Amino acid sequence: MSNRSIFILLPDGVGLRNFAYSKFPEIAKAEGFDLTFWNNTPFDLTSLGLTEIKVENARPRPLTDILRRARSIIDLNRNIARSNDSVYEAYRQKLSSDGLKNKLKSFAVKQLSKRHDSEKGLETLRRKIKDSERKSAYYASCVETLKREKPAAVFCTNQRPLTAIAPILAAQDLGIPTIAFVFSWDNVPKATMVIEADFYFVWSDHMKQELLFYYPYIPAENIIVTGTPQFESHFDKSLLQTREAFFAEHRLDLSKKYICYSGDDITTSPNDPQYLADVAKAVRQLNEKGHNLGILFRRCPVDFSDRFDDVLQSNKDLIVPVAPEWKKLGSVWNTVLPMREDVALQANTIAHTEMVVNLGSSMVFDYVSHEKPCAFVNYDPTNNKRAGWSVKKIYNYVHFRSMPDKKAVVWLNSPEEIASKLESALTDKTQNVAHAHDWFGKINQHPPTEASRRIFNSLKTVIGCTSVS
Repeated sequence: MSNRSIFILLPDGVGLRNFAYSKFPEIAKAEGFDLTFWNNTPFDLTSLGLTEIKVENARPRPLTDILRRARSIIDLNRNIARSNDSVYEAYRQKLSSDGLKNKLKSFAVKQLSKRHDSEKGLETLRRKIKDSERKSAYYASCVETLKREKPAAVFCTNQRPLTAIAPILAAQDLGIPTIAFVFSWDNVPKATMVIEADFYFVWSDHMKQELLFYYPYIPAENIIVTGTPQFESHFDKSLLQTREAFFAEHRLDLSKKYICYSGDDITTSPNDPQYLADVAKAVRQLNEKGHNLGILFRRCPVDFSDRFDDVLQSNKDLIVPVAPEWKKLGSVWNTVLPMREDVALQANTIAHTEMVVNLGSSMVFDYVSHEKPCAFVNYDPTNNKRAGWSVKKIYNYVHFRSMPDKKAVVWLNSPEEIASKLESALTDKTQNVAHAHDWFGKINQHPPTEASRRIFNSLKTVIGCTSVS
């Protein structure tokens, strides 16, 4: 293969939207790259005209998972010690005690994390993870594939999956440069780093500084700011339907203006149905004043629960659900995968609604890409569905500290003020958008339309190099 043949490793479906469903392959061709998707998802990417090789025997060793879990605990311990900040306690994953197998596994994780809880111990654990995976049949299969195909580089679309360790190690052991893309704006502080690549492509200078802080062993010159392709579709006018066509397809009322309520998963926002009900009540109050508003409800793509049914039924004259085009292929969140059609559906949902309401999601950046405001729910309902849960915990997460100005969003601090806050935002959409642009510019390298090209320019530098400046 040519010296511009790149393997795009899809260890799970997270990277599909950014790198398979976007114009990324089209830009690759224009830039002179040959892309092969090393595909560990159930999707047949050849149906999209893409070249793929299916990942074979993607089974990490059980020991590797135990070591990885112990490493995550130690990473969080190191973060607390390094920053003297207890916020990292909130990122800990509870170890399972269901059944003998899980009890033994949890015991092993606890013992390893205690034994290696130091910088030197962490280094030892990182080495043990690699040594473990090199003994797997999965690693041997990856080596065979790479020897046969001889790509110039392996680009992993997600730094988190356990199934990415063996392919990255195999490439490194064969002298093939490896790159990891950090896929989400909130990932770095969470101690979710699983793979250790030669290079890291990140969203922004802010994210680069995070990597350097949390993973000081990574050389600064090997962290490259590219931005993310995640938002490029919002600037692609060819994806947009007319208002009439979109409203007809989803049975929306052309006489109304719609507010989007964007749902969260049940872990992040157990009270989401109550928040949706509160927004519906506020919209009714505005309609009584002469407005003509509706609510378009886009649920969280990984939430297939029935928890919204009662609210939707009692407000069916006001709320229209428009479900994301995602498909459930397993029992855990990362096996709920996007369809290509959802790229256009999300872009049109934003283009044809006035603003978005949610609890602290990155939809603020999707909407500001369309010059539209976002409101964050910021109160605990009286009938809290989960003891100990609070919006204060959510907004204390590290990634919200990147907000340069609190005016970047509309804060809905109580049910009683929702109507007036929404009315104000709808009357003057610019009052928060300018500040949201500042936040967006900090989170993602601008212009956001050039992320894919920046990735390929960086790949040109990486291929055949051991470092970049």
